[in-house]
Amino acid sequence: MIFSNLHLKKYYTVKETFINIYLCILNGGIDLLFRAVYIFILLSIYQFHFVDFSYSPFLYWPLLFIFEDLAFYIEHRVDHFCRIFWAVHVTHHSSEEFNLTTGFRSSVLQPLYRFVYFLPLVLLGFKPIDIVFMYSLTQIYGILVHTQYINKMPRWFETVFVSPSHHRVHHASNVRYLDRNMGMVLIIWDRFFGTFQDEVKEDPVRYGLTKQLENPHHLTKIIFHEWQNIGTDLRKKLPLAIKIKYLFMPPGWSHDGSTKTAKQLRKELLFSKKNAIPFK
Repeated sequence: MIFSNLHLKKYYTVKETFINIYLCILNGGIDLLFRAVYIFILLSIYQFHFVDFSYSPFLYWPLLFIFEDLAFYIEHRVDHFCRIFWAVHVTHHSSEEFNLTTGFRSSVLQPLYRFVYFLPLVLLGFKPIDIVFMYSLTQIYGILVHTQYINKMPRWFETVFVSPSHHRVHHASNVRYLDRNMGMVLIIWDRFFGTFQDEVKEDPVRYGLTKQLENPHHLTKIIFHEWQNIGTDLRKKLPLAIKIKYLFMPPGWSHDGSTKTAKQLRKELLFSKKNAIPFK
C-alpha cells in the first residue's frame, strides 16, 4: 500500500484493504471450524480409493498438482455459472480495486462445500492431508497474481500458467471479460475448455461487478447482497420450475429476459457494429 501511494498509483485504499483482510479472517475461521468435518469425510472416502501410488511415488506429487488444479478450475467454473454458488463467490469479485489484498478477499461460506471437489482426488488415491497441503500451496500462487504491477509475462509462461494479466481479465466487469480465465495456476484448462480471454489494450479492465454495490464498504451487503437478490426472485409469483432455475441457472438469467447472462451479453457485443475489437 505504501509503495503504491509513493508511486502515485492508487491501487490500494485503507478501507478496502481492511475489508479484504477481515473477509479473509472470516473465511479462515469458518474453514478451521469445519476442517475436522471435511477431513473426516475425506478420510472415510479414502479407504475406497482405487489407485495405488506406492509403485510410482515420483508421479504422485506432479499428478496431485495437475488434478488438484483441474478440480479448482471445475469448482471455480461452477461458482461462476450456477447462481447459488455465485452468491457465495461474488464476495471475491465485488471490489472495484485490484491488488494483493484482493487475493485475501475470500468467499466466506466457500469452506462449507469446497471439499466436495476433492472427493474424486481421494478416490484416485491422493491422501486428504496432501490434497489440503497442495491446495494451500496453489492458493499462495493464486494470491500473488492479484497485481497491476506486472504487465505481461513471457509468452511461453502465459501459454501454460495463469499470469497477473490473465487474472486481471478474470476480475473485470467488461462484458468481453466476464467468466473468463478461471484457472488457479494453469491457464491450460481455460484454453482447452473455451473460457480463455487475453487482456486487450483497447478494452481497459474495469474491476468489480456489472452492477456495482451501492455501498461497497457495507460488510453485510458484501457477503449477502446476492442472496437478497435471489430471495427477491423466489418471492415472485412464478411456477416452481422457474424458481428453481433462478437458483441454478447462470447469474443474470431471467424468465422474461429482463436481465441477461454473461453469455447473452457477450453475444450482443460480438454482433454489435460498434465492436471493432476482436475476441481472443
